[in-house]
Amino acid sequence: MDSADVILVADVGKSRCRVELRQGVEVLGSADQQGFPGLGMDNGARLAFELLADTASMLPRGLPGSLRGIGAAVAGVEASAANSHGLAVLLSERFKVPAAVLSDATAAQLGALDGAPGTVLIVGTGAVAFRFDAAGTLHRADGWGPLLGDRGSGRWIGQQGLQAALQAHDGGPATSLLGATAALVDSPAQLPAWLAESDNPARTMARFTPAVLKEAEAGDAVAHGIVDEACRLLVNTVSLASGDTKKVALLGGVVKSEFFGGLLHNALASAGIEVVAALGDGMDGAALAANRRGLLQERYIHRDGTA
Repeated sequence: MDSADVILVADVGKSRCRVELRQGVEVLGSADQQGFPGLGMDNGARLAFELLADTASMLPRGLPGSLRGIGAAVAGVEASAANSHGLAVLLSERFKVPAAVLSDATAAQLGALDGAPGTVLIVGTGAVAFRFDAAGTLHRADGWGPLLGDRGSGRWIGQQGLQAALQAHDGGPATSLLGATAALVDSPAQLPAWLAESDNPARTMARFTPAVLKEAEAGDAVAHGIVDEACRLLVNTVSLASGDTKKVALLGGVVKSEFFGGLLHNALASAGIEVVAALGDGMDGAALAANRRGLLQERYIHRDGTA
């Protein structure tokens, strides 16, 4: 493999923008910064382009002149095909190489299963299940954002925990989650203002998820009830997306918790759903899209530039 095989890979999410220079499986350099609202905005393509280009300029050794392609997993691709293609054009024109733009969820499915058909459940701040069948058709469940969906997600768990803490503060069911809020604010009464001041309330509520998991593992009944319900909701999401396949790979920060991951594995097994090992993540999926054309998921990848 020579220097001409170097590609730029990006994960441009709502919480974080991450870029890597890759040569095969080797990461030559990386950089990251805050994310952006998503491609669905009127100027989403320009915002994503400027953020990605700015993050790429932070790479320790810069970009090589022999860059061969770009793969970018971007939040909000499904909201605007025009903006997604526009971003691919901007990237291709700026870096003078072919560019592939795909949703973060599609990239996660690609990376987890190396382009093969199957189902992936992603549980981070949000929650979504993605399945591509053998014909390359997408089947999706949830991922509808913090106001209308993302049930069982990091945001959902954190929000339920904060609500339970405030109910305890009001004299409701006692829970150690009330004391855990001291890591966030001086008084539980300050929680509404603390949340209102956030520029990303969903991500802010998800910050409380580790506390909910910790208290649940320690035996707090209220916290454990929240975690059990999250597992039930996620099993339902997987069931809706997976159809008759009954297999799923798990990705996302929340499932990296050994405690929560174990509970979710058990809940899925009880529903007759087998957990298979994820082969990679969204960055690996973006790299695959940059390196390979004619993928099963090709119709969901926005490209510009020549092969």
